[in-house]
Amino acid sequence: MAIVECVGVKKTYQQGKVAVDALQGIDLSVDRGEFIALAGPSGSGKTTVLNLIGGLDDITQGRIVVDGQDITRLKSSQLADMRLHKIGFVFQSYNLVPVLSAVENVEFVMMLQGIPRSERLKRSHAILEEVGLVDLMGRRPAEMSGGQQQRVAVARAIVSEPAIVLADEPTANLDSKTGERLLALMKELNRSKGITFIFSTHDKMVMERAQRIVLLRDGMVVDTVINDR
Repeated sequence: MAIVECVGVKKTYQQGKVAVDALQGIDLSVDRGEFIALAGPSGSGKTTVLNLIGGLDDITQGRIVVDGQDITRLKSSQLADMRLHKIGFVFQSYNLVPVLSAVENVEFVMMLQGIPRSERLKRSHAILEEVGLVDLMGRRPAEMSGGQQQRVAVARAIVSEPAIVLADEPTANLDSKTGERLLALMKELNRSKGITFIFSTHDKMVMERAQRIVLLRDGMVVDTVINDR
């Protein structure tokens, strides 16, 4: 059963007087519990697809259904509620709150969800230990390396066990050992909790672990590869 459906999705950006077609009619269906990768060269539309599925940007044409809801028909308040309760995001730029510590950043979404503080702290400590940052949980983003910030961002995205995690190049700033550890954690959450993961990536390590690789080029789906794993 599909948890995400993109039908004829087009996205055009206006750059001055020039219209740039970022997506040219994407059709994509993602089953609940899938672990898939969007791959392709820079500028192929991978990040744009994630942003549109997550309701972070408006589509120009087409339809996107997320967990049974046509998000192109939702009001901004309804989109915000969907993002809060159903979607975890891992951004290339981390998007951590600079004045909050690592543990406070991980807690942040759960706080907005109204989860009691004792439960938030318990989950945050556990997930930071999983990503190897429990000793740095009091540090703010400026006091951490790029790789450490990326791990905090991943921890924040998965700690509340959302239905879908959208991960934009989640291993880009990590060494191979840390990347493997994080991917193993996400794969286990996918297996045990049924969380759907959609990655954009250039990383062979991510693509090897994906059940399916959707190849994009020039804003179009050009191929799909099924992994035997």
